Amino acid sequence: MSSSSSSPDSVRASHILIKHEGSRRKASWKDPEGQIISNTTRDAAVSQLIALRQDIVSAKAKFEDVAARYSDCSSAKRGGDLGSFGRGRMQKPFEQATYALKVGEISDIVDTDSGVHIILRTG
Repeated sequence: MSSSSSSPDSVRASHILIKHEGSRRKASWKDPEGQIISNTTRDAAVSQLIALRQDIVSAKAKFEDVAARYSDCSSAKRGGDLGSFGRGRMQKPFEQATYALKVGEISDIVDTDSGVHIILRTG
């Protein structure tokens, strides 16, 4: 099997997660009681993420700085870095989006049971 046609065994990615009222766990390091998350619609979460993504792609802000400040994931303290992971480790939509990106690319909005994400493939 040629290596050029197969996908890598593992990828590395960072992400920014915005939780909302539909998220399976309505609490985060920023919002331990989940009060803000429970009152955030998916549309509002997506709007916030689109604005943050625009700041990153227009070079107004660095991905890791935005993640550290806004992401509802505990990976925020690492600038959103999730490290390396293989297939079957992440929720399917997240995995598929990450594997579809080239290194250095940022995804569009990705929906999972956790909330809405943008993903930066770093490896």
